[in-house]
Amino acid sequence: MPVTPRGEIVPTVPPAEKAADAVNVTALLERGRTLATPVLRAAVERLAPPMDTVAAYHFGWIDAAGNPAAGDGGKAVRPALAVMSAQAAGAAPEVGVPGAVAVELVHNFSLLHDDLMDGDEQRRHRDTVWKVHGPAQAILVGDALFALANEVLLELGTVEAGRATRRLTAASRALIDGQAQDISYEHRERVTVDECLEMEGNKTGALLACACSIGAVLGGADDRTADALERYGYHLGLAFQAVDDLLGIWGDPQSTGKQTWSDLRQRKKSLPVVAALAAGGPASEKLGAILAADAKTADLRPAGSEDFSEEEFASRAALIEEAGGRAWTADEARRQHAIAVAALDEVQMPTQVREQFVALADFVVVRTR
Repeated sequence: MPVTPRGEIVPTVPPAEKAADAVNVTALLERGRTLATPVLRAAVERLAPPMDTVAAYHFGWIDAAGNPAAGDGGKAVRPALAVMSAQAAGAAPEVGVPGAVAVELVHNFSLLHDDLMDGDEQRRHRDTVWKVHGPAQAILVGDALFALANEVLLELGTVEAGRATRRLTAASRALIDGQAQDISYEHRERVTVDECLEMEGNKTGALLACACSIGAVLGGADDRTADALERYGYHLGLAFQAVDDLLGIWGDPQSTGKQTWSDLRQRKKSLPVVAALAAGGPASEKLGAILAADAKTADLRPAGSEDFSEEEFASRAALIEEAGGRAWTADEARRQHAIAVAALDEVQMPTQVREQFVALADFVVVRTR
């Protein structure tokens, strides 16, 4: 398995199909970014001041002082998938661009709100919007991006655009459901593995599923094709989130851009935690007792006193690993990856495009950030 600079093991998947070995995933991601960014910038420029500059800061186009910047705009997985899905339907990559932009706008709406709700002060190695511009601007700009997403699609004025918008709104509602579940789980002593997978399917899987079908829909694909591509994206999203959950506890902060033990600090009931609690045995029982004590005293702690020492977080991470939560989550990432790739067999598409989908699935599961 690959190892991060801090010596942490990163989950891997079995070797990809040989046909996908030659695919340049970096080039695929860059193509999606290059095609989508000009349209994305144009959409953001429609926002009234100061929301336009706040959004530009969030996307990494300017710094906190308003100067041009070349910030990290994220992995651009969703735009790449939207462009590829257009090709899966036999259309040109450019046909998927409005869908790519719409999905990216919804994704960033969720990031702006999630950062505020979770109290995250860093994203992509920079202060988050609420930290720089205040909570009110984070809420307003998130809302504005959500509205823009629908505008970008509906202004196409085609039947396909209407179908694409319906899929995007359904995915957006599921995403919001997932965030609500995530927050509610933080205040519960126990969450089942099935509940956690349902939450992550909503929060991450739904929008990735939409990204994988929206370009195809804009390209005229029928519902059977779009549904199969959504199944690929949904299970890819579950694999993606399983890896995120691992990185949220054991990831290298220099790679993830977040604090050490970030998910433990937020008391997230992520897959490694939930799987460890469900495993049984001494480590599981000890972890359960610690988290139950946390839940009982959380409301009694003064503001700003939530965090424990680094040693305490390390001890909790060790208990999760000893109980099997880390290994189970890595296995689940591989399982969801396999289901995603199998869904591609239901779609008649050019071999080269299928290889790209397989290679991107491998990339999602084998990563350090």
